[in-house]
Amino acid sequence: MSKSFNALKLAEEQIADLDLQLLKRKLRITSSPCDSKVLIEERELKAFCSNDYLGLANHPEIANAWSEGAQKYGVGSGASHLISGHSIAHELLEKRLAAFQSHHLPKPRTLFFSTGYLANLTAITGLVRLASPGNASIYSAKLNHASLIDGVRLASAQTNAVVTLFDHTQLDSLIDALKKDTRPFKLIVTDGVFSMDGDLAPVTELLAIAEQYDALLMVDDAHGFGVLGKQGHGILEQKNICSDRIIYIGTLGKAAGVSGAFICAQDSFIEWLIQKGRPYIYSTATPPAIAHALLKSLEIIETDEGKERRTHLDKLIDIWQKEMHFSAWKKISSSTPIQPLILGSNANALLAAQLLDDAGYWIPAIRPPTVPVGSARLRITFSANHSEDDLRALINTLQSIEQQVIEKSF
Repeated sequence: MSKSFNALKLAEEQIADLDLQLLKRKLRITSSPCDSKVLIEERELKAFCSNDYLGLANHPEIANAWSEGAQKYGVGSGASHLISGHSIAHELLEKRLAAFQSHHLPKPRTLFFSTGYLANLTAITGLVRLASPGNASIYSAKLNHASLIDGVRLASAQTNAVVTLFDHTQLDSLIDALKKDTRPFKLIVTDGVFSMDGDLAPVTELLAIAEQYDALLMVDDAHGFGVLGKQGHGILEQKNICSDRIIYIGTLGKAAGVSGAFICAQDSFIEWLIQKGRPYIYSTATPPAIAHALLKSLEIIETDEGKERRTHLDKLIDIWQKEMHFSAWKKISSSTPIQPLILGSNANALLAAQLLDDAGYWIPAIRPPTVPVGSARLRITFSANHSEDDLRALINTLQSIEQQVIEKSF
């Protein structure tokens, strides 16, 4: 075997450096379905860390629909959508998703993607290409998800678009920047629900700003779709918003319980992305069996069962807010199933996660660069499959673990 060459040495050294900083990530292998309890290395752990908010990832009706779709359409699509991969299952799903937003986006049309990452890359890079190079501005919330950040960076590199970051809790700087902006194309990009803090974007205010300064507003509602709104249609339903300048992104691997994502917007915007959205054009289409399964998932989200699951989630959130108290850890108030606990240091977050594991819980430590330096945390998420007793047992365990972490940190 040849000795280590330079690139390999660099990789080994930098991985070791991540380990020293307590920033090295590790995979854990599950051997059971995604649910409120999972098997990891033959141990059953209570999981409070997935994004399966409605508890649909292991729903028997959706699993049966997936199987039915595989029997009907096979297990692969064979090509990109624009070659031969666009199935009637994809078409039906896109029409159903457009109907979800029909009260919030005039004449909506939808594109389905295999991941939210691809959807965000396509939307941002494709839309910015409406302007000639150097004539576009992108305004991106500082705490946006990595896929939005990467989409903004790629769009800027491709088109020389000017990028401005803004604090979604303080919009004065955004307004000041837009007042001075003379470029003909402007795009404001924000998460709907910020994935690490669980707070909602001020979409009503952002839309008013977009209208005043003739900008598009792109909302990535990955953690709101299926959860927010009476029918689970997301943050636009929750805030009762309707506008033709909104580009709406929804994820289907979280509350919807399956896989994929979609862009929903005015027909002309979607047609443009079909023509110029490179990730869409050059990606093999998602297997149609998945689209078939998602039709069942959307049906559940809108029916009484979906409403009952959202009502139960609201009850869990209320219990957490009223009964979970800490002496040192910072609890961020959130009206969503995302409930962060800020511990500060990487060491404290890792210790707390290990103590939770010892107690039979799976809640990983979240560290930089996912969150800002000094704000390492436990990101606790609720599922409609958690019972009230499950949550109260977690509360008791966390209160005990907090004291252990405090004692060991001195």
